[in-house]
Amino acid sequence: MPLPSVPLADTVASLIPRAKAELTQLVSFASVADERQFPRSECEKAAAWVAGALRQEGFQDVALLDTPDGTQSVYGFLPGPADAPTVLLYAHYDVQPPLDESGWLSPPFELTERDGRWYGRGAADCKGGVLMHLTAVRALKEQGTVPVNVKVIVEGSEEQGTGGLERYAEEHPELLTADTIVIGDSGNFRMGLPTVTSTLRGMVLMEVRVATLEGNLHSGQFGGAAPDALAALIRILSSLHDESGAATVDGLDGDGHWPGIAYEEADFRQDAGVLDGVGLVGTGEVADRLWARPSVTVLGIDAPPVVGATPSVQATAAALVSVRIPAGFDAGKTAEALTAHLRSAAPWGAKVEVTQRGSGQPFAADTSSPAYEAMAEAMREAYGQEMAIAGQGGSIPLCNTLATLYPRAEILLIGLSGPDARIHAVNESVSPQELELMSLTEALFLRRYAASQSAGLGV
Repeated sequence: MPLPSVPLADTVASLIPRAKAELTQLVSFASVADERQFPRSECEKAAAWVAGALRQEGFQDVALLDTPDGTQSVYGFLPGPADAPTVLLYAHYDVQPPLDESGWLSPPFELTERDGRWYGRGAADCKGGVLMHLTAVRALKEQGTVPVNVKVIVEGSEEQGTGGLERYAEEHPELLTADTIVIGDSGNFRMGLPTVTSTLRGMVLMEVRVATLEGNLHSGQFGGAAPDALAALIRILSSLHDESGAATVDGLDGDGHWPGIAYEEADFRQDAGVLDGVGLVGTGEVADRLWARPSVTVLGIDAPPVVGATPSVQATAAALVSVRIPAGFDAGKTAEALTAHLRSAAPWGAKVEVTQRGSGQPFAADTSSPAYEAMAEAMREAYGQEMAIAGQGGSIPLCNTLATLYPRAEILLIGLSGPDARIHAVNESVSPQELELMSLTEALFLRRYAASQSAGLGV
């Protein structure tokens, strides 16, 4: 077959306006997979949109999969040439809550262009990843052929960590079988620096509830002798860190070392927006703390707000605590250790109830595989730079499930969630330039991977 007259890069560039229009539609769905905050219908609309987009591109067997946690994942299959390898493309359409909507400079569920970026909840994490996959496939189709069999799975509860897709995959192991899996839910270490993520920290999410009284009491009449549940909770939470801010939970040793790309402290302070004069927490190099050592974070506290608070001794209080664990740690054992710590740290005999709300195992990839070689070549061509290898502090629970189910499959993590994207925070955004270059990277990768597999088979 003669080579197309139009370069692949030009074809991808021509598709970016369409990607923006479609990302605008997808971001408009407030698809937070938590019915306590947002109606289930928003996630259903997002899932239906993804399914429609796959059908429009000629995907077969498109289905809305009802997963055991009550959410929907979207599946589709696009057949390639005979004897071609199969590549699974993953993303998720569910998003984090917008947090303080007054902190957004534009409405969180309206994609808004500002200062060369597109702002909106999920723009990078991970609705942008959905559009990255679609754009790569479309570009190859316009060039003549998609050289591999493509499976797409778009999850509906990744941000909640409730394990719906993992359990569904375990119950239907044939569905997601592939030679290579591309997880489109990480990001470049720096904008313009093509990066694959080789490790993911696992996650354990625990809710701790403290009770000390039958009901709230007047602080003037009873304060000083009545045990305050909120004060007890504060004592428990403060016990989770030492003076440096490192985790103190037994079994979560904090001496790991990251052997890959360095993360300079000045760069991290700027990326994280650390205020002048405020120190970082933990010990060791920044990369060690982010990618090679456990960390404990208090995500939220149920307590009376300052405005409207009454002079009361609190009878109950609660918090949500997250532990991130690097490769080599086990989520189940971590959950047991955290539960034991929370209970043992309670003062005054306060009643403590601990409930697990989510978990995911850490993940480490084999970066010496043929698929990584094909990705390195694709990134070099798209960006004009060598591929960097970094870790990621976040969790993608499905990765370990797929690695267990398909031990021979190669798993690569790429995406649009670089530091500038500010995922999970207010004013999340995506760079249209990164969307274009990463879509081109993925299209080039699919070509090069198909060619390398054919060469290896002597075709």
